[in-house]
Amino acid sequence: MTLRAWRDRLSPEAAGLPERGRRRSSGLRREDVAELAGISVDYVVRLEQGRATTPSEQVVRALACALRLSAEERDHLYRLAGLQAPQHSLVIDQIPAGTRRLLTRLADIPVAVFAADWSLVWWNQHWAALFGDPSRVAPEARNLVRLRFPVAEDRGKLTSWPVIPTNAEAADRALVADLRRASARYPDDPRLAALVARTLAGNARFAQFWADGTVGRHNGNQKTIRHPELGDIVVDCDVLTDADTELKLLAYTAAPGSDDETKLKKAGTAAMT
Repeated sequence: MTLRAWRDRLSPEAAGLPERGRRRSSGLRREDVAELAGISVDYVVRLEQGRATTPSEQVVRALACALRLSAEERDHLYRLAGLQAPQHSLVIDQIPAGTRRLLTRLADIPVAVFAADWSLVWWNQHWAALFGDPSRVAPEARNLVRLRFPVAEDRGKLTSWPVIPTNAEAADRALVADLRRASARYPDDPRLAALVARTLAGNARFAQFWADGTVGRHNGNQKTIRHPELGDIVVDCDVLTDADTELKLLAYTAAPGSDDETKLKKAGTAAMT
C-alpha cells in the first residue's frame, strides 16, 4: 500500500512524463512507474500486492528516483525491502535513469547537470552551442567554482565563463554557501576537499565569502550570456537540486517572444546542423 500511496500523490507532470490524454486519477499509473523505473508493470503490481518481497537494490533505487522520494522515504523503502539504506560519503556523479529520461525531453533549451561540488557531469548540445564543447576541456577544469573563483595557477588553463549574473556578488555568495553545504554532507570526499582548499588559498574573494559561514542552496537568478556571434542574451537561470544525489540540473530560458528567446533558439539550431 505504501508504493500505491506514493504514486497516487505524484502527478505525471511532476515526474517529467508527457501529456497522455485524460486520466482517471491525478497520480501516476502503474505503467508510468514501470516506465520511469525501468521495470515491468507486472513487477510493480506484485510489489504493491506484497507478492514480491525481495526486490534488488537496483530496483529499489530506481523506484525511489521514479517516485521522487525524500531521503527519509527512500530509507524506509530500503528497510521494507530488507536492504540497508545507502550511506553516501562521496560526491555522486552518476545520473539516475529517470533523470536521464527527463533530460532528453529538454533538448530545446540549454541544460547541464552539475555534481554537489559543481563539477560538470552532463550537458546537451544546446549547452555546448552556447559555451563551447566541454569535452574539449580537461575534466578537472569543468567546474563552476573554478570558473567563478580562479586561482593563479588557472591562468591560461581555463576559458572565461561568459555568464554575467544580474547581481554578481549575490550569485557568488550563493555558490559559496551551496559549496559549504556540500562539504558538510560529503566531509570525506577528496575532490571536494581539494577544491575548497585550493580556492581558499588562492582566491581572496572566495575566502571572504567562505568566512561568512553562510549555508544554503544556489537556486539561480537572471543572467546575461555573452555569445561571440549572437551577442548578449538575457536569460533566467533555474537550478533544480535532487535531494538524494545533490545533482543540480541547471537550465537557461528566455522570456517567450523576446529577442533573447530567438537568440537561444538560433544557438540550438546551430547545434543541430
